[in-house]
Order: sequence, then structure tokens, then C-alpha cells
Amino acid sequence: MSHSIRSSLWIVAVSLLGIAQAQAAGDAEAGKIKASTCMGCHGVKSYTNVYPTYHVPKIGGQSEAYIISALKAYHSAERNHPTMHAQAISLSDQDMADIAAFLSHAPALK
Repeated sequence: MSHSIRSSLWIVAVSLLGIAQAQAAGDAEAGKIKASTCMGCHGVKSYTNVYPTYHVPKIGGQSEAYIISALKAYHSAERNHPTMHAQAISLSDQDMADIAAFLSHAPALK
């Protein structure tokens, strides 16, 4: 393979990687809207679940990578929580990235 073809292929590969990363980047404004359901439980100060009784974790301020990882695990049922699975099952990768972009900058309520 000639040097010019190899260089061209490299440029195409780098460009495609940049496009994929741009598409994967979360939009915090879109995430604010998409996370409204999340905030119904996770955004309530001192919220405790009814049964079984436990303190609902506050997800504001978590890293984007952690939030995406958790949502993907709930989506696939790798994490076993029926309510979270029901919420995450319909989310696309872009939805998860948007929600994570918003929540990573949301305040962590105590």
C-alpha cells in the first residue's frame, strides 16, 4: 500500500473517530429535560423509598462515566433493580450521554 493511500486511510479513520466522539458527547440542556424523571426520586432531599426502606442515592455531581456505566447496567439488567431497569430500558446511548452530562453538574442533595 502506498504512503499516500495509508495517509488517506489514517485521515479518514481519525475523522470518523472524531465524529463518533462528537455524537457520543452529552448535551446537558437535552439531558436536563431527559433527566426530569430521574430527579423525581434522585433529586428529592432526604428521599427514602417506601419498601424496602432505603435512602435513595443522590446522583448529582457523579462523573459522566459512572452515570453512563450505571444506566447501561440497569438497561441490560446487569444491575438488578426493577424500577431503574424500567427507566433505563428505553434510553438510547445518546440519551444516557445527555443525562450524564446534566447530572454530572447537578448539585448533590443530602
